[in-house]
Amino acid sequence: MTEQLRAALAILRRAQVESETGLSRSTIYARIKNKTFPAPIQLGPRAVGWRRGQIDDFLANPAGYRASEVA
Repeated sequence: MTEQLRAALAILRRAQVESETGLSRSTIYARIKNKTFPAPIQLGPRAVGWRRGQIDDFLANPAGYRASEVA
């Protein structure tokens, strides 16, 4: 697996996502509801994470980002 693909598939936890994006927890979840932020991946009963590649896509165009319907 290439390094670039491996990095895009890496999982970020919420604190890392907050740090990378500068968004608060409540803003992240409000944007998820409005489909203007990537949806999290369920990691366990009480744990979620986000794919680095999806966060990078969001950061490339935060104002114009729209979450895809395919999970």
